[in-house]
Amino acid sequence: MIINGILIILLGLCIFWHIYQKRKTYREIDRLLNCVLEREEIVYPDVREREMSALVSRLNRIQEALMGQVTEAEKEKEQVKSLVSNMSHQLKTPLANLFLYTEILDTPDIGEEKRAQAVWKIRKQADKLDFLISSLMKMVKLEQNVISFETEDASLRETLLNAVDMVYEKIEKKGLVLISEPYEDILLNHNRKWTAEVFVNILENAVKYTDRGGMIRIQVCPYEIYTEIRFIDNGQGIPGDELTQIFKRFYRGRDAEHVEGSGIGLYLSNLILEKEKGYMTVKSVYGEGSCFSVFLQCTKRMPALTTKEDKNSNLKRKNKTETK
Repeated sequence: MIINGILIILLGLCIFWHIYQKRKTYREIDRLLNCVLEREEIVYPDVREREMSALVSRLNRIQEALMGQVTEAEKEKEQVKSLVSNMSHQLKTPLANLFLYTEILDTPDIGEEKRAQAVWKIRKQADKLDFLISSLMKMVKLEQNVISFETEDASLRETLLNAVDMVYEKIEKKGLVLISEPYEDILLNHNRKWTAEVFVNILENAVKYTDRGGMIRIQVCPYEIYTEIRFIDNGQGIPGDELTQIFKRFYRGRDAEHVEGSGIGLYLSNLILEKEKGYMTVKSVYGEGSCFSVFLQCTKRMPALTTKEDKNSNLKRKNKTETK
């Protein structure tokens, strides 16, 4: 009887101890989950228990992942706020000018000369708005990976010629000298359309910030992994303290206030090059000029020209880029 009584007492104690431990475990799990939900540091005084130690480790990993997502979401929220603010600022001026010139057109006794001038200014502001909206849409789509961005092994010469064709009129109108130094054509891994836009952005900046009669030089320097395409001008240059800022979205330098622009071009160019696993650098001496270098991944050189027709075609294209 005594032995049976002792066994019953021991069994009761075991059951009580088991229930106590379970409740303690549930309370600890509840406390740990609250730490995760409240973003508090997970502290467990005794992690010698194997199961609890594994649970604490996993909860720490879950908390780190959640904190990373929250931080990223807050960062994206700030970027959206900044983007909306900058977009509003960029669009405000051309819209205000459009309202102004339309009011001028509504003036009853406006002369034909002033009317024609107002129409021309409205068209110019409309073109600026179209360019801004187009650039903003490209920027947002690239940032959000909405655009299907495919690269291929394509001729560098063809891409450069396409870019030069798009800015040729501006170069000629300002009386600048464009020199493309001789180079062997090479296949580079890039998207021809988007890379041409990078080259156009750089060339247009060179045109804007180079005085009439100045020079723009294009050099191609092939290396083992990358090929460097340099765009060198003898324009006004960039102050040293702005060299790390010019690739930021909507950034406009101190000396750029009198020059038309949006501050999107170089930022957009960097986004494009990132998609191609390329990059861009800049060197500049203030008051003497700048050198923008685009680096694209090499594949192989183009096969040598063998026919007389091919040689003549290549010569014509080369002469077209060596323009005054």
